Amino acid sequence: MRAFRSVLLVIPGLLAMPTHEVVAAQGWDSTIEESRLRLLLRNSYFNRSKTEGRRDSRDWTQGINLDFASGFTPGTLGVGLDAFLYQGLKLDASAGKAGTGNLPVRDDGAPADEYAKAGAALKLRVSKTELKVGEQRPDTPVFGVSHFRIVPQTATGLSLRSQERDDLVLQAGHFISATSPVTTNTDGDLWAVMAGVTTPRADYAGGTWQWAPGLSLALYGARFEDVWHQGYASLDGRFALGGERESGVNLTLYRTTNTGEARAGDIDNLTLGTSAYLRLGNHRFLLGLQKVQGDTPFDYLGVGENDRNGRNGRDQGASIWLPNSAQFSDFNGPHERSWQLRYDYSFADWGLPGSSMMVRYIEGDQIDGSRTPAGSPYAGRYGADGSHRETNLEFRYVVASGPAKGLSVRLRQAWHRADAGQGPGDLDDFRLITDYPLDIL
Repeated sequence: MRAFRSVLLVIPGLLAMPTHEVVAAQGWDSTIEESRLRLLLRNSYFNRSKTEGRRDSRDWTQGINLDFASGFTPGTLGVGLDAFLYQGLKLDASAGKAGTGNLPVRDDGAPADEYAKAGAALKLRVSKTELKVGEQRPDTPVFGVSHFRIVPQTATGLSLRSQERDDLVLQAGHFISATSPVTTNTDGDLWAVMAGVTTPRADYAGGTWQWAPGLSLALYGARFEDVWHQGYASLDGRFALGGERESGVNLTLYRTTNTGEARAGDIDNLTLGTSAYLRLGNHRFLLGLQKVQGDTPFDYLGVGENDRNGRNGRDQGASIWLPNSAQFSDFNGPHERSWQLRYDYSFADWGLPGSSMMVRYIEGDQIDGSRTPAGSPYAGRYGADGSHRETNLEFRYVVASGPAKGLSVRLRQAWHRADAGQGPGDLDDFRLITDYPLDIL
């Protein structure tokens, strides 16, 4: 709500500007013409089967997500508005299988039949620089919210995006709260998701420079007040080899250290990742390597809040851009090293454009939580010599033309196996997701 008060305070000043009369006279037609209204219908069946007496999670849900993005008023300073209305519906779910993150859990332990949330952000544009104030969906490697479940996460604050040069994108943000998929208020907490501690505000700045065709460099920095400073660097290259062949390589680095009150304890973490791929026509092969150096795991943004019964807790965000972050595990334990083999195949030559398959295997070992500082919120999560592995299988079909153009169906299966020193145990994770986007305006 604090960000919305800021929006309300800004609006009178904007209306008092000299461009106001010009806008009223000539601007609203183009503003309306540039506006976009999109409806996303997401249907999800989620089934996570666990071992060792842990409760399984299963539900069938429907998301109805409406996003509006206005155009900008004409003049040197353009004014616009983004808004959303998201609703989640229970199709089939039981109290004994709650906890998927798709539905809120009520006081009696049963999943809610339905829930909804709405929000808006004022936006201002000068040239190719845009400022947003309010509830939004930032997407950067050090602060980003996700759309893993049937409705998206959102965050409340300020964000700035500038692309005055075609080869350079700059971003910055200041956020004070966020919501998980199953919380409907606008003032949920910002978390260090694995440490389970909150920060009152988060700031970030950085950008991506396309310094040559197919080559880009990204640098970002973030501060979670009283938790950590986190830096990110990435070098990405893509190379055409002629015909239908292409190769690419990516190098990624995260550096995290504690700051202020150090609510997550002492942190001195360097996480490295690299991947290389080769595409030959419809075939794509990828090798990924990842290494965590530090006595604590690589941690990142969590959003939402824990209610009085701990039912609807923090949910992981999307600011972990590492090659071995998979369907279930991120392979980010202390001192962990991991490797990945991945294969993608397109069925276009079979007369099925939009159809593809992916299979990958990831294995991590050398996880050592025995040196985690005493009193750290990460203490006790890992043993002295942990290891685990995950296999993912995915089939996807996207309708390429006709009345149902854009409709996608994804079948995702993950098998995760771990020893006692790794942390999360064995489980099987199956998801069937249908997305149908409709452009209304």
